[in-house]
Amino acid sequence: MYKIIFDCDNTMGIDKCDVDDGLTLLYLLGRKNIKLLGVTTTFGNSNIDTVYNNTVEIFNDLNINNIPLYKGAGTQKNRQSEASKFLAKAANAHPGKVTILATGSLTNLLGAYEIDSYFFENVKEIVLMGGITKPLIINNKNLDELNFSCDPEASYEVLSSKAKVTVLTGHICLQALFGEEEYKKLMNNDSKKIYRYIKNKTIHWFEFIMKEFGIKGFYNWDIVAALYITHPELFNKNIQNVISTSEDLKTGYLKIDNSSNNGYKINIPTEIKDINRFNEIIFKAWGNVDV
Repeated sequence: MYKIIFDCDNTMGIDKCDVDDGLTLLYLLGRKNIKLLGVTTTFGNSNIDTVYNNTVEIFNDLNINNIPLYKGAGTQKNRQSEASKFLAKAANAHPGKVTILATGSLTNLLGAYEIDSYFFENVKEIVLMGGITKPLIINNKNLDELNFSCDPEASYEVLSSKAKVTVLTGHICLQALFGEEEYKKLMNNDSKKIYRYIKNKTIHWFEFIMKEFGIKGFYNWDIVAALYITHPELFNKNIQNVISTSEDLKTGYLKIDNSSNNGYKINIPTEIKDINRFNEIIFKAWGNVDV
């Protein structure tokens, strides 16, 4: 059983905002081998108030009343919040047992460390979606990094913390296109309320990405990190020595130099070995969620 805290910038359902955090939450809820200890909200896709209120709405839609939800810090100026207090307390209560899945700014994680200097030692693993190692290009358009760059100082502290850290960058997430075939499967499946719910929450994003990038589908960025936790066999192991400073991380850039005596070791997988199996696992988990 995986004990997970999901730290996210969920904007699923908000016009012109990404849907990946919400889809990841549904995946976590649908996995029978996951105990979701809590959800903490951070900024990134939008400001903290929008993210928190939107997540409250989804909790209400799905009648979630047995999982705590905490609001995180809204800026880098004061990182300590109800979310960071919860993170620190939960990791301390379950040393070596809690995996942190973080898919927005890493402000809450640094806030937890400020509260408890043993936070990074207490966690089992930190799995992140974020970062780039080269320009991120979608259909000839350059896409800015949107997670590590939100709070570069916090990103640096987390990445260099000596915790067990795995990063799923934007590049590997480009392999997780939720394309026309997958969307048709969703659109044409009225057998479960949850599929209709997802369709209604994501159709605007599917149409927006088509208009902006000219592709039929969207990238399931954050859910890649969730699948890494539950199905690491679908990914290659790729330990790299990263030397990025907080200045580098202002653009989310992970500088790799395996010949350097400085830096910090991070697992940065580069391949999803079976994308069909990947999508099958996602659909099955979503189908387990009650609405």
